[in-house]
Amino acid sequence: MSVVTGVAIETYGCAMNRSDSDIIRYRLIEAGFNLTSTEKADVVVINSCGVIAYTERKILKRVEKLKSEGKKVVIAGCLPRISSRKVREIADAAVGTDSLLKIDVAVKSAIAGLKFFDIKKSNIDKASLEKFRLDKDELGMRIGFAVVPIAEGCTGRCTFCATRFARGKLKSFSMESIVKDVKRAVNCGFVEIQLTSQDTGAYGIDRYGYHALPELLERIARIPGNFKVRVGMMNPRHAYEMLDSLICAFSNDKIYKFIHVPVQSGDENVLKSMGRDHGVEEYLEVVSSFRKEFDHEDTIISTDIITGFPEESEEAFHRSLELIRESKPDLVNVTRYSPRKGTPAYRLGDMPDWIKKERSRAITRLADRIKEKRNARLVGKSFTALITKFSESKVLARLNSYRPVIIENSENFKPKSFGLIGVRITSSTSTHLIGLEVPYFGCKGSVPWYGYCR
Repeated sequence: MSVVTGVAIETYGCAMNRSDSDIIRYRLIEAGFNLTSTEKADVVVINSCGVIAYTERKILKRVEKLKSEGKKVVIAGCLPRISSRKVREIADAAVGTDSLLKIDVAVKSAIAGLKFFDIKKSNIDKASLEKFRLDKDELGMRIGFAVVPIAEGCTGRCTFCATRFARGKLKSFSMESIVKDVKRAVNCGFVEIQLTSQDTGAYGIDRYGYHALPELLERIARIPGNFKVRVGMMNPRHAYEMLDSLICAFSNDKIYKFIHVPVQSGDENVLKSMGRDHGVEEYLEVVSSFRKEFDHEDTIISTDIITGFPEESEEAFHRSLELIRESKPDLVNVTRYSPRKGTPAYRLGDMPDWIKKERSRAITRLADRIKEKRNARLVGKSFTALITKFSESKVLARLNSYRPVIIENSENFKPKSFGLIGVRITSSTSTHLIGLEVPYFGCKGSVPWYGYCR
């Protein structure tokens, strides 16, 4: 096959999509395509997200713009299943989340002017697939983290979710293939491994018949090398059901003390209407147990809240506010409810956007105040931090809790590789910490590597 002038990949959405793009990138390179920027490309692969209606509209508008510039467009990701009719109309070719191995066929078909549309479901083990991971971002910063998929789909029945149409039922990948994928990433020089799934807490239920995430973490932690692991989002019910073994696994120095448990609402009736299989008490028990076990300053609790769900009354919304005040999560991802056709909640109707916006702003203001106070308490203290991203002018590091730290004195401190450093926190915002590089002696955390700490 003659080499195509250029194929570009644009990735939208979650960490799983970023991992899928790593697979797509490898397949296209192996097929002889020349990967380039969107500006120079003849064909653009859009790895799409369809979590909310706004995102779908944004992506379809992007496709229209690219086609108006004379480019061929192949749509991958979630939209080919969530909005198959629209994708068929607008795209030159499309593949579903289970059809990534046919991406080269889709691109060839688009070039030839032939429609290719494959959204068939399969049980492909994505952890076992070869990946081409980028070591630089679009701004030229060196990247020290790699995404490793551990499962796809979920066991949930959330009435508002369209992602499950695209990703399907839970498909846990084998521990052996995941461990091999982590080893490959570590051997390539990545120092942060991001384990991803639609629900990491459900890992293993379908394949092994039990919650296997703690066992998987223990096996990954035994891999030789200097790296840390960030565990992705998990349903509060799954975290609650394996709480003791989960905390034991998180005790390993290689695991960031970061847990993402989306509660979605502080009202039990709204949670039932959402089809969530957990209650407020399970969420609170997980939060309090993690904070009791691990250093309060060196732990991050992250959660999600949906505002404006059709059955969220004013009283129900205030219960969400009270839950945030009580549990004081370090991070809160706030999303305004977006009705998605085909979901059970779509039949419940919608409420005015201004109400959803007001409630979203109220939750965000409260969450920002909590984050500002938590981060401000760390000013003047010293920690060990892992450099995960850097350039000539900027250095980003992560504390053991996964809190981001921007290193101020990068003029005098210009790392040439990733590793641990000592850092003293000099100031803070609601989103990140700012610090100076210091000798590691007296810092909190594990023994440093690569020689940055003196």
